[in-house]
Amino acid sequence: MPLHPKPVALITGGSRGIGLGIAKCLARAGFDLAINGRRSAEDVAQALHELAGLGAQTLYLPADVAALAEHPHLLAAIKDRFGRLDSLVNNAGIAPEVRADILEATPESFDRLISINLKGPYFLTQAAAKWMIEQKQSQPQYFGTIVNVSSISAQVASVNRGDYCISKAGVAMASQLWATRLGEFGIGVYEIRPGIIRSDMTAAVKDKYDKLLAEGLTLENRWGEPEDVGQAVAAIATGNIRYATGAVIPIDGGLTVKRL
Repeated sequence: MPLHPKPVALITGGSRGIGLGIAKCLARAGFDLAINGRRSAEDVAQALHELAGLGAQTLYLPADVAALAEHPHLLAAIKDRFGRLDSLVNNAGIAPEVRADILEATPESFDRLISINLKGPYFLTQAAAKWMIEQKQSQPQYFGTIVNVSSISAQVASVNRGDYCISKAGVAMASQLWATRLGEFGIGVYEIRPGIIRSDMTAAVKDKYDKLLAEGLTLENRWGEPEDVGQAVAAIATGNIRYATGAVIPIDGGLTVKRL
């Protein structure tokens, strides 16, 4: 079977919000796409149509990234359709259902966030990395990348959503661990830390952040957009950020720059 002519990316949570912004940028960059999410195929049909209009062949893979038993099936479906995987983008994630002070937080919320935001991506990376290593060993020119989408909450404390912050801090360390382990195979691992990005997740706190942005929360005085994140991911996946495995790239408009 001849090698599929275009590179292929798997994007978890890739049918809306930041994930869809990433998918659009990768489609423009020449990738075909495997999109994972928990919604039905009918619910994501419009997003897939948009991506096809950008020139990408798309494969939708409904699955919960927290369900580890589903990971082999995800990768097998990509192998059957495309025969290759060049980039894994661990983007799927959730916010807490209730923003509870850490004095009142529940173990149920903690377990849910850790399972989806950290445990799932960690073991999906393990499975994908093994396939990437096989590809590298059989095709020396193979260029594989893994991008973990975390958050400024990996380093900025929010005491009313501690479970989310801890899950993203875990993603940050997982990125360093995978970069260290996969360096010998030339597989680059990167962490993207978005700031205040316009998406489903931030819609409920729009008024709060409109006010904070007007007061100078960020150096660039605007909301971030999903495609701001997507452009960074595309630069990584296309090899335009080389010799930088393990890098942490903030896409936050300067929010985390220390100022006096």
